Amino acid sequence: MQIAKRAAIVGVTGSIGCGLPALLAEKGIATTGISRAGMGPISGIDQWQTPEKLDFSKHHAIINLAGEPIDQRWTKSARRHFHDSRVGMTARVVEAIAELPDGKRPKVLVNASAVGIYGDRGDEILTDTSRKGRGYLANLCRDWEEAAWDAESLGVRVVCLRIGIVLGKNARAFKKLRSVFKLGLGGRLGSGEQWMPWIHLTDLRAAIVHAVLSENLAGPVNGTAPHPERNRELTRKLAAALHRPAVFPVPPFALKLALGEFSSALLAGQRALPTALEADGFEFSYPTLESALADLI
Repeated sequence: MQIAKRAAIVGVTGSIGCGLPALLAEKGIATTGISRAGMGPISGIDQWQTPEKLDFSKHHAIINLAGEPIDQRWTKSARRHFHDSRVGMTARVVEAIAELPDGKRPKVLVNASAVGIYGDRGDEILTDTSRKGRGYLANLCRDWEEAAWDAESLGVRVVCLRIGIVLGKNARAFKKLRSVFKLGLGGRLGSGEQWMPWIHLTDLRAAIVHAVLSENLAGPVNGTAPHPERNRELTRKLAAALHRPAVFPVPPFALKLALGEFSSALLAGQRALPTALEADGFEFSYPTLESALADLI
């Protein structure tokens, strides 16, 4: 296939980014990989850059997936890394875009975000236009997105993809969940009533490519499957798929003792729906948790 366009992927060596170059190549888009980890054996990448020297000339799209994992204790040092790797990196991306003359800038920026921007919202149905929430994680996501929105004034179409829990064989959260449940030690977290928005890794990557190719998709976009599950149902179905019991509920105090403030993210619920994605014609390969687990287990 003739390559007519080029995309740059920040954080391309991560579990989400590493599968994107091959998908983009199928659409005639070449990939520039951007990573501090250096060049990696990733199919579909023919150029590399470091985050310190960003050059987006001759690029149609930028996909920014950079972000220090938050599934750790939120110490002062960790919070600094969370901010720098998200807000700081996004600001550097936008600055690099601004350095280019009009007419030479990328057409679209697909920037990672998270459903944590909604805070803890109980049973409220959350679409892409729902108000932002409160709390540390919501504020971090708000600042992250605001850094990306600055590219709009440069004539760039911006999509902030609010990603839920990613289910994939190499996805960080799913690997941890699967290990615990395979040992028969899994169970609901807290009351188990909190909604857990999730998405299959295959669908997430496809949604990112869709956002690059679409001419209409813009603004905040929920990167979640159309059927979120309550924690008690997600853990029950995961245990059943692994043929293990789910009899060890974890009370809130134990979560906080083990994980500190990160426990609040696990006990918060977001009933987020992919309204904008579906309205733009995106079709999920794994719309239900059952279909996703059948593929992964």
